[in-house]
Amino acid sequence: MHAFSRISKFILVGLISGFLGSVSAGPIPGEYQVGGFALGCQAYTFNRFTAFEAIEKTEAAGGKVIEFYPGQPLSPTDRNVKVGHDMSDAAIAVLQEKLTKHGIKAVNYGVVGIPNNEAGARQIFEFAKKLGLYAVTTESTDAIDTFEPLVKEYDIRVAFHNHGRQPNNPNYKIWDPTWVRDLVKNRDPRIGACADIGHWQTSGITAVQGLKILEGRVISMHAKERAKLGPGEHDQVFGTGATDMAGVLAELRRQNFAGNISIEYEFNWDHSVPDVAQCIGFVRGWNAAPKQ
Repeated sequence: MHAFSRISKFILVGLISGFLGSVSAGPIPGEYQVGGFALGCQAYTFNRFTAFEAIEKTEAAGGKVIEFYPGQPLSPTDRNVKVGHDMSDAAIAVLQEKLTKHGIKAVNYGVVGIPNNEAGARQIFEFAKKLGLYAVTTESTDAIDTFEPLVKEYDIRVAFHNHGRQPNNPNYKIWDPTWVRDLVKNRDPRIGACADIGHWQTSGITAVQGLKILEGRVISMHAKERAKLGPGEHDQVFGTGATDMAGVLAELRRQNFAGNISIEYEFNWDHSVPDVAQCIGFVRGWNAAPKQ
């Protein structure tokens, strides 16, 4: 039986008015911190599953927050409903109910293209507002003039995500944290970077180096451990590679980072929960260890 069909018309109306009226943007509440950070998963880690299952797996791994991406099926019984900014209020309410049931907070959405027109951009911000998101993640640098007023209006942050350097595409500049820093330096302080440290490492940039370049503008982070710098490396458990994840966490702490850390584990796709749990355990252990 479908999730929507299990809920009567009157109960569904109550869910919509209750959930959509209670969520809000703004700082991520402290109750969703793990190891001193708002820590959880990018749902893409579980892209072979539904959003409902991604929520369950995030909880099972020990995370407290989740970052959704557009296009993931909602649930095993509602695969035709996709997570995204064109979801109905009824579908958003069902998603929020699932989050509440498992004690997980949605904090971010992306990577999503933000249209370079107000109506299209506003649709994304309305979706973010309804879910009470901290930020939206994008690579739509050309739309910055369009969405900057919406950042101010909604008090929702926008973070520019980076993929790896594209040697055959010199117009792809967002891989470079220095370029992103210069892009946002005179913009509203709620516009910054989603530091995908895995893609930085693919591009030959160490994670700590990239974070230092973007100091004060790191909105969120896609956390990934790699064996070494350069292309061709897959994700692995925190603390087992060359990323210096302890140094990454220390740098975030030094910068008074208040955003979300999304573990985006793109390996062992069907059975990644134990690996993600070890990553979360690493952060807990780092936070509990004495600091010099």
